[in-house]
Amino acid sequence: MKALVIIPAYNEETNLPFVLKDLQGFDGDILVVNDGSKDATEEVARRAGVAFVSHPFNLGIGGSIQTGLKYAQRNGYDYAIQFDGDGQHRADQIEKIVAQVESGKADLVIGTRTLAEGYKCGFTRKIGSLIFCLMIRILTGKRVADPTAGFRCYGPNAIRLFSLAYPDDYPEVESIITASRNGLIIAEESVLMRSRQSGHSSINRRKSAYYMLKVSLALIVDAMREKIVWSEA
Repeated sequence: MKALVIIPAYNEETNLPFVLKDLQGFDGDILVVNDGSKDATEEVARRAGVAFVSHPFNLGIGGSIQTGLKYAQRNGYDYAIQFDGDGQHRADQIEKIVAQVESGKADLVIGTRTLAEGYKCGFTRKIGSLIFCLMIRILTGKRVADPTAGFRCYGPNAIRLFSLAYPDDYPEVESIITASRNGLIIAEESVLMRSRQSGHSSINRRKSAYYMLKVSLALIVDAMREKIVWSEA
């Protein structure tokens, strides 16, 4: 099966070499989506010899992932893996999240950190995750243990759907609602993670309350929207 790793990257010139080295054994193609970086992220991708797309300005993680999924759709990939450019995701865990997609058992597989032994997260993040889990349960009837996880595998149906419409800004949680209301089969798989190689998360304590409110409202609005017009692969 034809596979693509999508690496959304904004000012990741420091972390990207480590990420690309970690992916050297990956049996597939790599696409770096340079999201309007102000540093040498594009040059790092160019020197590494991997495919890259550069946005003229910053679109955010949602725009970057949709760019990657459009690329996957247009180039006939069977599945695509979302793999962050900050070094937290591990290439040796990819096989875990693609297995159910390859077997046809799921359209979207989430690499779940919270099911892995030894994983720890801050109090604020934990509370936020619990709130999102509850909202997803109420709005879709589905149980998702780690709704904010960004390590994901998209099968043919997910690629087709999300290349047409994908949430922007903070899309991880909202995309679960979109996938569910459009009939995709969602699964989770426990994965191991590492800490960021450098830099810091864009969501700090000051932004947490705003993030939770904005995403919560987006979930409710998304659940009330009509289904997207699309066809299964």
